[in-house]
Amino acid sequence: MSERSERIIDAAAAGYSTAADVNVGDPIGELVVTPTEITLFRFSALTWNPHRIHYDHPYAATEGYPGPLVQSHLHGSYLARLVVEWAGPRARLRRFRWQNRQYAIPGDELRITGTVTAVNGRLVDCELAETNQRGETCAPGRATVELPS
Repeated sequence: MSERSERIIDAAAAGYSTAADVNVGDPIGELVVTPTEITLFRFSALTWNPHRIHYDHPYAATEGYPGPLVQSHLHGSYLARLVVEWAGPRARLRRFRWQNRQYAIPGDELRITGTVTAVNGRLVDCELAETNQRGETCAPGRATVELPS
């Protein structure tokens, strides 16, 4: 079992220097992750989440799922990670929200993408999406980052 399976594709490694460098419609890169059972165990431990549905395959089956479920906040963490890494270390995440719409299980390939939807001074709004290998949206989201002047 692989302990870690993720990669960032075409993300601006150093982030943008100012909001003047950003345009509506700009992609913010892509993060691809494949959560494992170890990922779920560690995230549960980190967040003090003891629910069996995140680590116990037979229990998840009794609830009608094909395997342990990726935690809802882990979906959100992946979305936030993409936008924060894109914006760079001098930026500030001002607003962030997401919804969980489709479950994911260990082994699913989750592709996190985003697009700039508005630039208002130093504030940049982004639309985010996490989709699985079947093209289903697991978690859409929105974020506003404040870029340095």
